[in-house]
Amino acid sequence: MILHVVLAGKVQGVGFRYFTKNLAKKYGLKGYVRNLPDGTVEIVAEGDEKTLRKFLEEVEKGPPLAEVTHMRFQFEEKEGGFEDFEIEY
Repeated sequence: MILHVVLAGKVQGVGFRYFTKNLAKKYGLKGYVRNLPDGTVEIVAEGDEKTLRKFLEEVEKGPPLAEVTHMRFQFEEKEGGFEDFEIEY
């Protein structure tokens, strides 16, 4: 299953991508995280639904310096074929 998330707020320049990568490793997820030009952060994570939901709860809190003001997400019944979880630039 794939989880696609876009977070807005104070999410760039506060270690959000590194926080997300470490969290994904903790949960054994694959996919990527990247900053988008509009100031949001996009996450695509692959795993089982129960694990993805736990991951989503922690992502919404973010690292200490972040402030998530809006989060949009959706689950998709498909596989992404990712080998690892990466920070995309």
